[in-house]
Amino acid sequence: MNAPVKSDNPNILGLKHMAFAVNDARKALEAYSKFLCVPADAPVIDYEKSRNRVALFNLGGVEYQLCQSMDPDGRFASWIRERGGEGLHHICYEVDDIEKALDHAQKNGANLRECKACKVFGSHPHPEGYVAFLDNDAGGIEIEFMQVYTPEELAKYNAVKGI
Repeated sequence: MNAPVKSDNPNILGLKHMAFAVNDARKALEAYSKFLCVPADAPVIDYEKSRNRVALFNLGGVEYQLCQSMDPDGRFASWIRERGGEGLHHICYEVDDIEKALDHAQKNGANLRECKACKVFGSHPHPEGYVAFLDNDAGGIEIEFMQVYTPEELAKYNAVKGI
């Protein structure tokens, strides 16, 4: 068996989360609960600004997000329509320095994508950390980077209420 090839991007620490586009977050959570023993009472949160409903849980040390658009033309509903079904929408990679990670990606041909919720290109604050999206995908999977807040940064973010 061959050893896994390591990325030459030293800024990537690991997976932050995997987001799945689903038609109904609660119904999708029921399937994860039934087949993979995810707690049926995992939180399902409505995000009014981005107009998404998201079921959140951890499985195998990875955060899962089951993302449902609350509007027919929302981000995830449109993605499902375009592809003909639900599925893995994006993977968020935790990085130690988001600017360095973006610089590395852009030097290799990446372009930045607008954050649908914030209407911002590039690194910007979100509830858990600084995020940025690439306008490129890997095997049909969108790429997000997140530099998770330090406790001090999180306190500052929460003080101004966030998004």
